[in-house]
Amino acid sequence: MNESPATQPSLLVRLRDAGDAPAWTQFVDIYAPLVYEFARRRGLQDADAADLTQEVLAAVAQSLRRFDYDPRRGSFRGWLFTVVVNKFRTLRDRLYRQEQGSGNTTAQQLLQEVPDAIENDEWEQEYQQRLFAWAAQQVQSAVEEKTWQAFWQTSVLGVRPQDAAKQLHLSVAAVYMAKSRVLVRLKELIQDVQKEA
Repeated sequence: MNESPATQPSLLVRLRDAGDAPAWTQFVDIYAPLVYEFARRRGLQDADAADLTQEVLAAVAQSLRRFDYDPRRGSFRGWLFTVVVNKFRTLRDRLYRQEQGSGNTTAQQLLQEVPDAIENDEWEQEYQQRLFAWAAQQVQSAVEEKTWQAFWQTSVLGVRPQDAAKQLHLSVAAVYMAKSRVLVRLKELIQDVQKEA
Protein backbone atom coordinates (compact mmCIF):
# COMPACT_ATOMS: atom_id res chain seq x y z
CA MET A 1 0.00 0.00 0.00
CA ASN A 2 1.25 3.49 -0.79
CA GLU A 3 2.34 5.77 2.00
CA SER A 4 -0.71 7.80 3.01
CA PRO A 5 -0.41 11.58 2.95
CA ALA A 6 -0.37 13.33 6.30
CA THR A 7 -3.11 15.65 7.43
CA GLN A 8 -2.04 19.20 6.69
CA PRO A 9 -0.48 20.74 9.81
CA SER A 10 -2.14 24.10 9.15
CA LEU A 11 -5.57 22.55 9.74
CA LEU A 12 -4.32 21.01 12.97
CA VAL A 13 -2.95 24.37 14.09
CA ARG A 14 -6.22 26.08 13.20
CA LEU A 15 -8.15 23.49 15.22
CA ARG A 16 -6.39 24.64 18.38
CA ASP A 17 -8.59 27.71 18.16
CA ALA A 18 -12.01 26.48 19.29
CA GLY A 19 -13.51 29.57 17.64
CA ASP A 20 -12.25 28.71 14.13
CA ALA A 21 -15.63 27.48 12.89
CA PRO A 22 -14.54 26.85 9.26
CA ALA A 23 -11.64 24.64 10.39
CA TRP A 24 -13.87 22.67 12.75
CA THR A 25 -16.58 22.32 10.11
CA GLN A 26 -14.03 20.97 7.65
CA PHE A 27 -12.61 18.60 10.26
CA VAL A 28 -16.03 17.29 11.29
CA ASP A 29 -17.19 16.94 7.67
CA ILE A 30 -14.19 14.76 6.87
CA TYR A 31 -13.59 12.77 10.06
CA ALA A 32 -16.96 12.34 11.81
CA PRO A 33 -18.42 10.09 9.07
CA LEU A 34 -15.21 8.05 9.13
CA VAL A 35 -15.52 7.42 12.89
CA TYR A 36 -19.25 6.76 12.65
CA GLU A 37 -18.84 4.18 9.86
CA PHE A 38 -16.01 2.52 11.78
CA ALA A 39 -18.41 1.99 14.67
CA ARG A 40 -21.33 0.85 12.53
CA ARG A 41 -19.19 -1.74 10.72
CA ARG A 42 -18.37 -3.21 14.10
CA GLY A 43 -22.01 -3.78 14.93
CA LEU A 44 -22.82 -0.72 17.01
CA GLN A 45 -26.33 0.62 16.73
CA ASP A 46 -26.88 4.08 15.29
CA ALA A 47 -27.12 5.79 18.68
CA ASP A 48 -24.02 4.04 20.03
CA ALA A 49 -22.05 4.87 16.88
CA ALA A 50 -23.15 8.50 17.18
CA ASP A 51 -22.10 8.50 20.86
CA LEU A 52 -18.70 7.08 19.95
CA THR A 53 -18.28 9.76 17.26
CA GLN A 54 -19.10 12.50 19.76
CA GLU A 55 -16.72 11.05 22.35
CA VAL A 56 -13.90 10.91 19.79
CA LEU A 57 -14.53 14.48 18.60
CA ALA A 58 -14.59 15.71 22.21
CA ALA A 59 -11.32 13.89 22.95
CA VAL A 60 -9.73 15.38 19.83
CA ALA A 61 -10.91 18.88 20.75
CA GLN A 62 -9.45 18.52 24.23
CA SER A 63 -6.19 16.97 23.04
CA LEU A 64 -5.55 19.43 20.22
CA ARG A 65 -5.02 22.27 22.69
CA ARG A 66 -1.74 20.64 23.65
CA PHE A 67 -1.12 18.54 20.51
CA ASP A 68 2.27 19.18 18.95
CA TYR A 69 2.18 17.70 15.45
CA ASP A 70 5.41 16.01 14.42
CA PRO A 71 5.08 13.97 11.21
CA ARG A 72 8.21 12.00 12.14
CA ARG A 73 6.30 10.48 15.06
CA GLY A 74 3.46 9.30 12.81
CA SER A 75 0.46 10.63 11.00
CA PHE A 76 -2.40 12.49 12.61
CA ARG A 77 -4.78 9.86 11.24
CA GLY A 78 -2.70 7.17 12.93
CA TRP A 79 -3.08 9.01 16.22
CA LEU A 80 -6.80 9.52 15.54
CA PHE A 81 -7.21 5.82 14.73
CA THR A 82 -5.66 5.00 18.12
CA VAL A 83 -8.10 7.37 19.83
CA VAL A 84 -11.03 5.78 17.97
CA VAL A 85 -9.94 2.24 18.86
CA ASN A 86 -9.45 3.15 22.52
CA LYS A 87 -12.84 4.90 22.73
CA PHE A 88 -14.42 1.94 20.93
CA ARG A 89 -12.93 -0.48 23.46
CA THR A 90 -14.19 1.62 26.35
CA LEU A 91 -17.69 1.77 24.87
CA ARG A 92 -17.57 -1.93 23.99
CA ASP A 93 -16.64 -2.81 27.57
CA ARG A 94 -19.44 -0.61 28.94
CA LEU A 95 -21.97 -2.17 26.54
CA TYR A 96 -20.66 -5.66 27.31
CA ARG A 97 -21.34 -5.16 31.01
CA GLN A 98 -24.89 -4.09 30.15
CA GLU A 99 -25.44 -7.00 27.71
CA GLN A 100 -23.99 -9.73 29.95
CA GLY A 101 -27.33 -10.64 31.47
CA SER A 102 -29.22 -10.77 28.17
CA GLY A 103 -27.93 -14.15 27.02
CA ASN A 104 -27.67 -12.81 23.46
CA THR A 105 -24.48 -14.49 22.22
CA THR A 106 -24.45 -12.58 18.91
CA ALA A 107 -24.40 -9.26 20.73
CA GLN A 108 -21.67 -10.51 23.04
CA GLN A 109 -19.53 -11.69 20.12
CA LEU A 110 -19.81 -8.29 18.39
CA LEU A 111 -18.94 -6.48 21.57
CA GLN A 112 -15.89 -8.65 22.16
CA GLU A 113 -14.41 -8.02 18.71
CA VAL A 114 -11.42 -5.72 18.88
CA PRO A 115 -10.12 -3.83 15.87
CA ASP A 116 -6.68 -5.11 14.90
CA ALA A 117 -3.70 -3.51 13.22
CA ILE A 118 -4.83 -4.67 9.76
CA GLU A 119 -7.85 -2.40 10.10
CA ASN A 120 -5.52 0.59 10.03
CA ASP A 121 -5.15 -0.01 6.27
CA GLU A 122 -8.92 -0.11 5.96
CA TRP A 123 -9.11 3.11 8.00
CA GLU A 124 -6.68 4.79 5.59
CA GLN A 125 -8.60 3.63 2.53
CA GLU A 126 -11.89 4.83 3.97
CA TYR A 127 -10.27 8.15 4.84
CA GLN A 128 -9.20 8.59 1.22
CA GLN A 129 -12.72 7.78 0.05
CA ARG A 130 -14.27 10.15 2.59
CA LEU A 131 -11.86 12.92 1.64
CA PHE A 132 -12.74 12.53 -2.04
CA ALA A 133 -16.47 12.53 -1.23
CA TRP A 134 -16.05 15.70 0.83
CA ALA A 135 -14.02 17.44 -1.89
CA ALA A 136 -16.48 16.32 -4.58
CA GLN A 137 -19.36 17.78 -2.57
CA GLN A 138 -17.50 21.09 -2.22
CA VAL A 139 -16.71 21.28 -5.94
CA GLN A 140 -20.16 20.16 -7.09
CA SER A 141 -21.82 22.95 -5.13
CA ALA A 142 -19.41 25.52 -6.64
CA VAL A 143 -19.72 24.67 -10.36
CA GLU A 144 -22.54 24.61 -12.86
CA GLU A 145 -24.49 21.37 -13.12
CA LYS A 146 -23.36 20.72 -16.73
CA THR A 147 -19.73 21.18 -15.70
CA TRP A 148 -20.16 18.69 -12.89
CA GLN A 149 -22.03 16.23 -15.10
CA ALA A 150 -19.31 16.43 -17.77
CA PHE A 151 -16.73 15.53 -15.14
CA TRP A 152 -18.84 12.87 -13.43
CA GLN A 153 -19.93 11.13 -16.59
CA THR A 154 -16.46 10.97 -18.14
CA SER A 155 -14.31 10.45 -15.03
CA VAL A 156 -16.51 8.38 -12.76
CA LEU A 157 -19.08 6.67 -14.97
CA GLY A 158 -16.68 6.12 -17.88
CA VAL A 159 -18.89 7.70 -20.53
CA ARG A 160 -16.98 8.64 -23.68
CA PRO A 161 -16.49 12.43 -23.96
CA GLN A 162 -18.29 12.44 -27.33
CA ASP A 163 -21.35 10.77 -25.79
CA ALA A 164 -21.32 13.05 -22.76
CA ALA A 165 -21.09 16.09 -25.04
CA LYS A 166 -24.08 14.94 -27.03
CA GLN A 167 -26.14 14.20 -23.92
CA LEU A 168 -25.24 17.51 -22.22
CA HIS A 169 -25.53 19.60 -25.41
CA LEU A 170 -21.90 20.70 -25.15
CA SER A 171 -18.98 20.55 -27.50
CA VAL A 172 -16.44 17.79 -26.93
CA ALA A 173 -13.87 20.49 -26.11
CA ALA A 174 -16.22 21.94 -23.47
CA VAL A 175 -16.53 18.49 -21.88
CA TYR A 176 -12.75 18.12 -21.71
CA MET A 177 -12.38 21.62 -20.25
CA ALA A 178 -15.10 21.02 -17.65
CA LYS A 179 -13.49 17.72 -16.65
CA SER A 180 -10.12 19.40 -16.35
CA ARG A 181 -11.46 22.30 -14.25
CA VAL A 182 -13.21 19.97 -11.82
CA LEU A 183 -10.17 17.71 -11.50
CA VAL A 184 -7.90 20.69 -10.79
CA ARG A 185 -10.28 21.98 -8.12
CA LEU A 186 -10.63 18.54 -6.53
CA LYS A 187 -6.87 18.17 -6.35
CA GLU A 188 -6.50 21.65 -4.84
CA LEU A 189 -9.06 20.94 -2.13
CA ILE A 190 -7.55 17.57 -1.28
CA GLN A 191 -4.05 19.08 -1.18
CA ASP A 192 -5.35 21.81 1.14
CA VAL A 193 -6.29 19.08 3.59
CA GLN A 194 -3.27 16.84 3.02
CA LYS A 195 0.40 17.21 2.47
CA GLU A 196 2.60 14.47 1.01
CA ALA A 197 4.46 12.61 3.75
